[in-house]
Amino acid sequence: MVTIATLGPAGSHAWQAARQYDPAADLLLLPNPAAVLTALDEGRAARALLPAYNTREGRNRDFFQLLTASRRHYWQDNVVLPVHLSLGVPGAGSRIEIITGRAAFLRQGEEYIAANYPAADLLAVHDLDRTVAELIKGGEDNFGVIESEEALRRYGLLLREREVSPYNRTRFAVLGDTLPPATGYDATAIITTPLKDRVGLLYETLAEFARRGINLLDMDSETEVQSQKLCFFVEMEGHADDPDIRQALEHIETEVIREPGSIRILGTFPRVDMRTKRIRKCGFIGSGEMSQWFARRLAGEGYEVLLTGRHSELRPETMIPQVDLVALCVPISATVASIRQYGPQLQKNQALILLAGEAEASIAAALEHTKPDVEVMLVHNLWGPKAASMKDKNVSLVRTSRSGVLCSEFEAFLYKHGAVISKDSAPRHNLLMGVSQKLPSATAMALAMTLRQHRLPLGEIERHATLTSAYSMLAMARVHFQNPRTYAEILACPGEGRRILRDFAANLTRVLDLAEAEDIAGLSALIEENRTVLGDDFLRPAMAQALEVDNVLGSRRR
Repeated sequence: MVTIATLGPAGSHAWQAARQYDPAADLLLLPNPAAVLTALDEGRAARALLPAYNTREGRNRDFFQLLTASRRHYWQDNVVLPVHLSLGVPGAGSRIEIITGRAAFLRQGEEYIAANYPAADLLAVHDLDRTVAELIKGGEDNFGVIESEEALRRYGLLLREREVSPYNRTRFAVLGDTLPPATGYDATAIITTPLKDRVGLLYETLAEFARRGINLLDMDSETEVQSQKLCFFVEMEGHADDPDIRQALEHIETEVIREPGSIRILGTFPRVDMRTKRIRKCGFIGSGEMSQWFARRLAGEGYEVLLTGRHSELRPETMIPQVDLVALCVPISATVASIRQYGPQLQKNQALILLAGEAEASIAAALEHTKPDVEVMLVHNLWGPKAASMKDKNVSLVRTSRSGVLCSEFEAFLYKHGAVISKDSAPRHNLLMGVSQKLPSATAMALAMTLRQHRLPLGEIERHATLTSAYSMLAMARVHFQNPRTYAEILACPGEGRRILRDFAANLTRVLDLAEAEDIAGLSALIEENRTVLGDDFLRPAMAQALEVDNVLGSRRR
């Protein structure tokens, strides 16, 4: 039988967490965290369980100081426990002049104490069993104890009030002597040695995580008592054996801190969500590359993901009843038909996310063919399946009158991964997509057709082009090097975006008429009118960006 060392007494929150972690374990109950780790060091217990974080008081500094000092053991797992603190007294008529309990519980209940017993003296103790026993033995009747209801009843105290610290949750750390294997949904905690002060040290450390796409869950600093130097504590997503994490820690140690051995891995463990997730399972209709791209990242956030497609064994009609959120990710031309087919199968407390490039017809179909209590939202990601991450990538998001908490959780997933979110109406989305997708695609196609028509040698064009005019050539290459069906779908999809192409064609005809008439004054006037409307606030940074691109293109030519 496994022995777990934790904080007593029986019935305490630590005792409850240990029972939740391993109901069959033999519990070794001790009065303070130092005694718990000593039992682990001496081999009297195979595991230790201690509070690491609380939603009301934050990180437990005593725990981290003890874990940092103990080089033999690692943080392996977690238990999150709702903390229900109550106030117990010796008798029904007790006057409360002293309130005792563990220091953490007194801090967590300080709002209640300040509001109800502002004059009471607070007595924080390690060994609560002995303290309460001595108070009762001495005949004291003027004290209260803040602890779990189970522990208060065991002491023989009467409950004066329940839930003196509402909305309270504690994360308990499970310690052992090895690092556990990866689960696919992990986190890693590290701490540095006391560091010498250097300008940019923290900034450069964080940059190493950011550029590798490693999300930080927590960060704090600890001051060493003797040297008064800072130690940095970081908790990040991912397992300690993940290549990105290994490389980041190695680079920080050797190139940023520049002190070998300056980083210690405190532990790696299944990731803990202190927030409540309403989505448990996500299902995809469409099993193409983009569906798989999103599925991998959702799975990395702890969601169970089911993929269905034309050739998958699992069919959409079987998948839909099993999930909380259905993501429709099919070609644009098949989106509305798929909504009509599968939308009616969604039920209350489910959401339909349209991963689509066209908004008006798609959303109208979704609102018509799903029940009124099904959530609906459109998400148009402006990147392809070759992208390494969402960081700094654009996404257009169209919420509807039926976008609720499940849609908001999906939006939070996009935001967390660094996507730049634009919230649009359906017509505005399609109009803007006409500018950013339809127009460049159509222009690139027309340019390629013109080159083919005149049989111009591409090498000669490059030698006769300015760097700026090379942009259109690059756009043409991008469109024609990738899947033609993708761009055909973009151009053929309905909606307000078609107006952009028609208006562009009419305006191009006007420009050509002025050019063929050799009307330099008219052309100049048009440019000036455009410049006034565009404004310097747009043109100045855009010009600076164009010059940066020129520099890059120029260096490649050299």
